[in-house]
Amino acid sequence: MSEEKLMSKKKPAYPVKKKLDTYLARYNRNIEIPIFYDDLLRFAGSVAVYDNEDNDTLWVRVFYSDFEREEIDLSLKKVYSILHSDGSERILEYLNIDAIDFCTFGNSKPFRIKVRNILNDNYTHFYVKKTDASRIYGLELEHMLSPYNLNFLVYKDTLIEEHIAGIPGDVFIKNVLPKCTESEKAQLAKEFVKFNERCMIRLLGDMRSYNYVIVPVHDFDHVVYRIRAIDFDQQCFEGKLRVYLPQFFKENYKMVELVSEKLQKYSVDQYKIEERSIVAKRIISSGKRIKQLVGAARTDKISLPENIERLKNEIHEFTMDVEFKKCKTMGRILDTALDFVKRNYEDVSMKQLIDKKF
Repeated sequence: MSEEKLMSKKKPAYPVKKKLDTYLARYNRNIEIPIFYDDLLRFAGSVAVYDNEDNDTLWVRVFYSDFEREEIDLSLKKVYSILHSDGSERILEYLNIDAIDFCTFGNSKPFRIKVRNILNDNYTHFYVKKTDASRIYGLELEHMLSPYNLNFLVYKDTLIEEHIAGIPGDVFIKNVLPKCTESEKAQLAKEFVKFNERCMIRLLGDMRSYNYVIVPVHDFDHVVYRIRAIDFDQQCFEGKLRVYLPQFFKENYKMVELVSEKLQKYSVDQYKIEERSIVAKRIISSGKRIKQLVGAARTDKISLPENIERLKNEIHEFTMDVEFKKCKTMGRILDTALDFVKRNYEDVSMKQLIDKKF
């Protein structure tokens, strides 16, 4: 933990360049959609959205003129069909757009769309955001290197993301964590160590407690908790290595405290090595896809020169790998970091972990 100010000034949005656009088209992420982010900005009014405890959520529910609302609703139903189904219009008559919310907080300023199936009242959400190359790299790396798949679409200046279900980390820490059993707390500590390591390896920054969710999974006679990132704005941008380690944010203090209380140092080291090893295996299994993604990132501008200089030096001090000193872009730092993990941890076995031969 540190009181040092970790984050720099607001991160700019970076455009999608030709190499990344070609990659997105190759893997069916770049698909024409009938509505753009800017279309949703034409709302006529809004009201604040409050949670169950009457706290301001910093989201506002927006309203449109009758003429525009009809067109917008139809377009959003079509987007839902493209994102979650085969893109046909036969399901549209069974869908209703219950709410369109706009977030006034953060970099992406997303719209959250609530879609309900009128036959059974099941509903889900998706998000409409402005396109940012950093966010797209983050989404793709999450899809390939984490235990979870992600569904999203990009078209020109608009990004469509599926909703990631779970309990927001800050809400969980405040309301659920105190009620957890001791064994659940130990399992959460293990999961946070792995999450912390995974974020550092793929350079995903700003994982404060409200930027990830905790997902309870019921397994026979107990509950297993998983941690999932939900915000990918700070992929490969900041120059401080600590930004890519969730343990250094004060919002995660309770989780860090849990690790120190429930896990011995040997266990923490073991879980770190396990996560590096499994990420190395995911890099290998991703094959050409991750090579093409990182190839686009290597020549892309997704950070500032001073951030690149600082990060490559800090990672060099951490790993003692001279290859980091040669990096000229954030994409090259990412490529070198993934190669370092693959070279050093792809063949780690449980016996090596036990014998500490790593």
